Parts: sequence; structure tokens; C-alpha cells
Amino acid sequence: MQRTTDPSLTPASTTTPSQLFQPLTLSQLTLPNRIVIAPMCQYSAQEGNANDWHLMHYGSLAVSGAGMLVLEATAVSAVGRITDADLGIYSADNQQALGRLMGSLRKLSAIPVAIQLAHAGRKASSHLPWEGAAQIAPDAPRGWVAQAPSAIAHAAGEVPPAEMTPAELAEVKDAFVAAAKAADALGIDGIEIHMAHGYLLHEFLSPLSNTRSDAYGGSLENRLRYPLEVFAAVRAAVPAAKPVWVRISASDWAPGGWDIDGSIALAQGLKALGCSAIHVSSGGLSTAQQIPVQPGYQVGFAEAIKQATGLTTIAVGLVTEPAQAEHIVASSQADAVAIGRAALYDPRWPWHAAASLGAQVDAPRQYWRSQPREYSKLFRGAAVGVR
Repeated sequence: MQRTTDPSLTPASTTTPSQLFQPLTLSQLTLPNRIVIAPMCQYSAQEGNANDWHLMHYGSLAVSGAGMLVLEATAVSAVGRITDADLGIYSADNQQALGRLMGSLRKLSAIPVAIQLAHAGRKASSHLPWEGAAQIAPDAPRGWVAQAPSAIAHAAGEVPPAEMTPAELAEVKDAFVAAAKAADALGIDGIEIHMAHGYLLHEFLSPLSNTRSDAYGGSLENRLRYPLEVFAAVRAAVPAAKPVWVRISASDWAPGGWDIDGSIALAQGLKALGCSAIHVSSGGLSTAQQIPVQPGYQVGFAEAIKQATGLTTIAVGLVTEPAQAEHIVASSQADAVAIGRAALYDPRWPWHAAASLGAQVDAPRQYWRSQPREYSKLFRGAAVGVR
């Protein structure tokens, strides 16, 4: 696990209240702190259905002390899955399985739970990551024809996707709406629309993947059109009190690709449509990407969007240390931080961050006895008797 060694990121004084552990409100949903568990695909569903792995995995993260848990990229259609083991919300069976998962989480924790709604676009029909993640040809077992804005393959040697027709554009938008309504019916607290990492909606934004000649391709205004239409339809489909936001890739990190200027224009359009926040990642669209990976390497994108638009921003990307996360929020680079791999490596990361920053965190009563002596006020409301 890569850790930051920047000597400037020293722990905050315990006499100064931690900004990372202040509440944050999205629409009418208030998070107890500003740590978000980022959506991380598990590639463990069966026909799109959540199962015992998801109960264990999300059960652990639900008692992590984070301010919000975002469920992994959840496909709005079978064709929109990255792999045949992706989580889905497109069938009655999917929704029943998600209902079982949500019922379990609600018994364990009061943590706000959101869901990331996704369509894989041209990156669909893939092998699992531990199988190499290469494309599965449409005519091979477990394969299918992918959909995309243009018939441009993601990587050399792959079978190109089918360019979406106007009717298919409408069908996919309707699938996002149906998924959002299903999520709302399941009592999920917030909806994140996936517009990042080279998947369908990101593909419409980038000139590297969108060469359409209709109203959805060409100019920046045209390339923004379909993602904004999908967002507007989802926003209108669920109660106004429920936050709806997006995750974007702020840059393709490739010549001629999507960039921060386009991201700011997108954020401005989203804000006008009632977007509650913007979760700022990068990359994933082009095999030619050159990413200068280092601690917090994407935070500057979140800061630029926040300054230009005033939208609530969530920063993500190699944020691994409590002092680093505190600095991002305290210096107004972003309003919250998301942790992904760091949470897989250490599901109690928010506990350790609170201890380091002199803050308090919610923990299940069954674990109150684990509170270290030197952090006697760490767990909010903890009281343990002995007999």
C-alpha cells in the first residue's frame, strides 16, 4: 500500500477541531463526517445479484465510522456491465438482492448509504480483473456486443462497440431513471451517476471516444448533451430531498482528450440542473494515458472545480493518511475526501483518522471495548461495564 511521506503533512493539533470530522450536508442528507467510502467493484455478483460476499464486505465498511458508504458501480442494464459478475439493479431479482443487503446494513449501522449507477459502454464484456481484464469477444462464451457513442474500440485489437442509435440512447436514459427509482424505493440515501473512468457517459464527453456527427458529438456543447440529459432525468425521477451527484474523470491524461476545462463546463451544467456534489477522479478512457501518480495527484482537479463553480466537491486518489485528508478539507481544496483502496486495506481507517486528529467517531457497541486507553473519548457515546 503506497503511503505519503510528505513531511508537511503533520497531524493536526488536538486542540483544533478536525475539519475532516465536521458534518457535511448534501441536499437534505447530512453526513456525520467528510470521509466517503468510494465505490469499489467487487466482481462477485451472480446474474447481477448481490450475495453473501457483499453482505460481509459492505457490513464491514458500514461500521467503519465513515460519513457515507457508496455501493460499487451498479449496472443499469445487463449490456452495461463491465463483466458478467458486476452488481446490477436492472431486474426484479437484482432489486430483491439489494433489498436484502440494505436490510442487513440498516440493522448494523446508521451510516448513510449511496449507490453508484453505471453503464460500462465500450469497456463492457470483459474478463474479471484476476483473469486479466481483457475484452471477451461478442461471439465468445460470456461475451456480448458493447454499446458506445461511436464504434471505436477501447484498445487495439478489440472488437469495436456498436454505435448507439437514437432509440438506444433513449433506452439507456430510461434505464438510468428506472435504476434511480428502484434505488429510491430500496431506501438508498443518495445516488451517484458514473461519468468517469472511460465508461459510457465519460465516452460521450471525450473527443477521443465520441466522433458522432449528430447533436451528441462534435462540439463541447454537443458532447455534454447526453450526460446532462441523463443527469436531468435521474434528478427529476427521485425526491428533491435525496442528493444526486456525479463522479467524473477530470482529465483523460492523453493528448487531445477530455480535460479540466471541459470538466468545469460540465460541472457548471450539472450545478444548474441541481447536482448536489461532484466526485472528482481522472483517467480510465485511453490506453495512451500518462498519469503522474503520487499522493493526492487528483486533488488539484477537485480544487479547480470547487473554485470555479462552488459545487460541493469530493476529492479522491491516493489519499491515505489522516493528516493529508485533514489538510485537503481544512484548506478548502475539497469539501470531503473519498478513500477506496485504503479502506479495503484498512476498513477501520476512519477510526484511526479520528484518533490521530483528536476527533470522535461512531462505532458499534460490540466494539466499544476495543477503544484504546490513550483515546478514551474516541468512540462517541461509549460506555462499558464489567462484571
